[in-house]
Amino acid sequence: MKKEKLYKTFDEFYPFYLSEHSNRTCRRLHFIGSALVLLILIYSIVTMNWLALLALPVVGYGFAWAGHFFFEKNRPATFTYPLYSLVADWVMFKNILIGRLKF
Repeated sequence: MKKEKLYKTFDEFYPFYLSEHSNRTCRRLHFIGSALVLLILIYSIVTMNWLALLALPVVGYGFAWAGHFFFEKNRPATFTYPLYSLVADWVMFKNILIGRLKF
């Protein structure tokens, strides 16, 4: 069994995170899932439909994990680094949005 590196800082972790998202379709699915999470969150707040918030993890993780299992063919870093992965997903989303990473 391969021993995973322990990352002590987010700056150490983020290059690893990007390497786990080298497949463009995987990155696109992450981006779409994150965008939908934002839309659902806004919808919930505007309509005060708090039940819609239950869809957030399903949509967010659903798109991301589909990208990993079907396209990237790796295990999501969320399982080992849940907090770093959550932050990295939003950093990657921002970087795609501003054109720093290819969509």
